[in-house]
Amino acid sequence: MAPYRAEDDYDYLFKVVLIGDSGVGKSNLLSRFTRNEFNNDSKSTIGVEFATRSVRVDDKIVKAQIWDTAGQERYRAITSAYYRGAVGALLVYDVTRHLTFENVERWLKELRDHTDSNIVIMLVGNKADLRHLRAVSAEDATAFAERERTFFMETSALESLNVENAFTQVLTQTYRVVSRKALDIGDDPSALPKGQTINVGTKDDVSAVKKVSCCSA
Repeated sequence: MAPYRAEDDYDYLFKVVLIGDSGVGKSNLLSRFTRNEFNNDSKSTIGVEFATRSVRVDDKIVKAQIWDTAGQERYRAITSAYYRGAVGALLVYDVTRHLTFENVERWLKELRDHTDSNIVIMLVGNKADLRHLRAVSAEDATAFAERERTFFMETSALESLNVENAFTQVLTQTYRVVSRKALDIGDDPSALPKGQTINVGTKDDVSAVKKVSCCSA
């Protein structure tokens, strides 16, 4: 049995963003992963919300700070601040609404315009439980993901299908990217002072190593 670790006891803090059209289930994916809750009557998100959850990757504790935003156009002014420092993203569409899949390309472009090239992206086809209403095939989504070099998974926040897997995969792959970056820096202890922000690329990054209350600013 692993020893108990306090809530603020973590090795890495990664900012992950949820993006995609309004109504695709971003908020329920977030609540299912962080609180194991699902709300059938969830209203559209106004502005930005975020929640946290820690997972173990290898022998490290990775704390995810997951940001959720409204998919409506009128909230697009938050774009740059929302993306700043993100090292992982879940790009969500609704498998029963083809238009939400068509818009994935635009969301992906916006994401890549505002984040580092090393960001880990998971394409997520949500509402996979609505099998009789399916409008987007897994084959089409897989082909898109392969072309754009993103990961892909179908989920159901309602049935808790693959929600854990989707988030954990993003966090694990992000950890691999950051670990490689740390190795690239070498063993010079002055190169990466403990508690400082890790820049996965050139953009400002809130993701950090053991930096308590690093995100209060």
